[in-house]
Amino acid sequence: MLSLVLQLAVLGVALAAAALILISFVAFITATKMPHLRQYEEEKFFLNARGQKETLPSIWDSPTKQLSVVVPSYNEEKRLPVMMDEALGYLEERQKQDPTFTYEVIVVDDGSKDQTSKVAFKYCQKYGSDKVRVITLVKNRGKGGAIRMGIFSSRGEKILMADADGATKFPDVEKLEKGLNDLQPWPDQMAIACGSRAHLEKESIAQRSYFRTLLMYGFHFLVWFLCVKGIRDTQCGFKLLTREAASRTFSSLHIERWF
Repeated sequence: MLSLVLQLAVLGVALAAAALILISFVAFITATKMPHLRQYEEEKFFLNARGQKETLPSIWDSPTKQLSVVVPSYNEEKRLPVMMDEALGYLEERQKQDPTFTYEVIVVDDGSKDQTSKVAFKYCQKYGSDKVRVITLVKNRGKGGAIRMGIFSSRGEKILMADADGATKFPDVEKLEKGLNDLQPWPDQMAIACGSRAHLEKESIAQRSYFRTLLMYGFHFLVWFLCVKGIRDTQCGFKLLTREAASRTFSSLHIERWF
């Protein structure tokens, strides 16, 4: 019996090793050169509160804000207002308490078919284009591409990724800021703090089908085995990056459709 178990264990390890080699080989032969950032002429500008075109800044410029919030949005006309109200309410209150605090919110409309851009632009008109900017992409790129376009047009020393559905409470950004500060000293000014909903896993499992739960655990295992082992929730859309980390990370982005 022990011999059979040992044989099965060896066979399992051999199959896992073979699968890893196969994946590595496929990745090597299908890898392409670093893709160029495709940017249409219309995507180089944003509309100020008066509806006039202004040129977007660049991630390579010196920062002029303490915090940039990048919100990728696709067909989010209904959910976006809830998230924006919470985020801007928090940011405005924080600025009242600390007048030296500066921020911007960049909504990236990823080629939506609804009124996402118009809904977001109302916040630009209310708060001014120095605080709220809307980038409307000509074609749908995918979440990764939308985030990259927003980050490459940001002015913040730190850049926060936040989903338009408001799945994370915006004031939790303070937890990310603490986590980022705890990582100091930052090597080459690079650091990333990742939000996590792992503590809500039991609750989410109760709301999922067995099949989706199985897929979730399978995906988590592959991420753990092939990518990162120290982060339990890699898919949480709430991440805080230093400017240098953001520029280097998204300059290396190969895939735009899924992130």
